[in-house]
Amino acid sequence: MKIAFFDTKPYDRQSFDQYIDQYDMKIKYFESKLNEDTVALAAHSDVACAFVNDTLNESVVNALVDMGIKLLALRCAGYNHVDFKAAYNRLHVVRVPAYSPYAVAEHAIALMFSLNRKTHRAYVRTRDNNFNINGLTGFDFHGKTVGVIGTGKIGRIFIDICKGLGMKVIAYDMYPSEIEGVEFVELASLYQASDIISLHCPLTKETHYMIDDHAIQQMKEGVMLINTSRGALVQTEHLIDGLKSKRIGSAGLDVYEEESEYFFEDFSSESIDDDILARLLSFSNVLVTSHQAFLTREALSNIAETTLENIKAYQEGKLLVNEVCYHCPEGPSKCKKKETGRCW
Repeated sequence: MKIAFFDTKPYDRQSFDQYIDQYDMKIKYFESKLNEDTVALAAHSDVACAFVNDTLNESVVNALVDMGIKLLALRCAGYNHVDFKAAYNRLHVVRVPAYSPYAVAEHAIALMFSLNRKTHRAYVRTRDNNFNINGLTGFDFHGKTVGVIGTGKIGRIFIDICKGLGMKVIAYDMYPSEIEGVEFVELASLYQASDIISLHCPLTKETHYMIDDHAIQQMKEGVMLINTSRGALVQTEHLIDGLKSKRIGSAGLDVYEEESEYFFEDFSSESIDDDILARLLSFSNVLVTSHQAFLTREALSNIAETTLENIKAYQEGKLLVNEVCYHCPEGPSKCKKKETGRCW
């Protein structure tokens, strides 16, 4: 199996090269993101391997299919960037559903601590031989209320850490299941009661821009907002308005709705043309990281192993346990995956 591997970073190559000898496969690495201009690089390959900010629209899907590629291996959990209507019955799509929920939950906590105790600002000061601590006052997490939106694996680990800090945890989930010591409430109640709000839900039609001006106006003044999930959960212009009015006291963002142009790349010698991102970065009470919440050694190993196992399962005609299904035209009760191991 020949794999065309797009948007390659040094850590990708290192983690995949660690395991590739165990498989009957060859990887051709490309630094370019997968899009309409680069899809031709996948010619003569059996599999295209893509990441979270690659473009996988109808045009790219059609080009991959025309090349004879029948498997798209996502090395990420999210798949909202894939045009499944174009891929259905033509291109199998597999993903890595959970590479390290601990990594993402712990990064959310790191953003909380840094914003609260302003360690990012203190670091800059002391590097400049400025040891003044004025303006660096934080607060005790103990006894504060944290509102968690989304209680899947990552959300639950985040909750456990917060409970260990002595925080009161309230939560919202469209499909709640009982968690000891956690009160499930409606979104409006969560907004009103939370000192800190952390997002751990997928991006869907229901959650798109869930944090908008209407939601922000319901929040407690000075609330801390953390987003390590998907950028488009937050309407960024409304967030900026909330920061200016001080309704939002601070924000920690590992994701951004227009991140594909900038995140994972080095623009240190250039100016940022995205005025909204530039405005966000100008706030001293906003901490932006470049979609790095997943980035631990354990997560990278899990991504590599799961991706290669997904490809191996396809290669050997086995059950594609991590295939993303678009829809079952004959209904879930007659799912072809139960008989053939794949959606079509």
